[in-house]
Amino acid sequence: MDWQRRQRLFFVGAPLALIPALVFLPAFVFLILDPRFTHHEAIAGVLFPLLLAAEAGGLWRLARCVSQTKLDLVTLFAIAVLLILVVIASYTGLFLATIATAL
Repeated sequence: MDWQRRQRLFFVGAPLALIPALVFLPAFVFLILDPRFTHHEAIAGVLFPLLLAAEAGGLWRLARCVSQTKLDLVTLFAIAVLLILVVIASYTGLFLATIATAL
């Protein structure tokens, strides 16, 4: 795979992986834990599968960028995005565990 293909995979995969990870926690709180408007179940039923599909697609593209044998700038950026995703998953898990103990 040439560097242009890997660059395209990164530029598409990074937003597809980061944006759903950042949107998940506020959407969960406002649609599931503390709904303040009608039809919140229908919105959550549509939004969460879309977030899951976008996240999976973004992670797949980033994994394909990282799986190359040579270490270059695109690979380092993809690794950095994956580390940011680990941090986001950690604070999301910590927040959901805190909420679960409070209920």
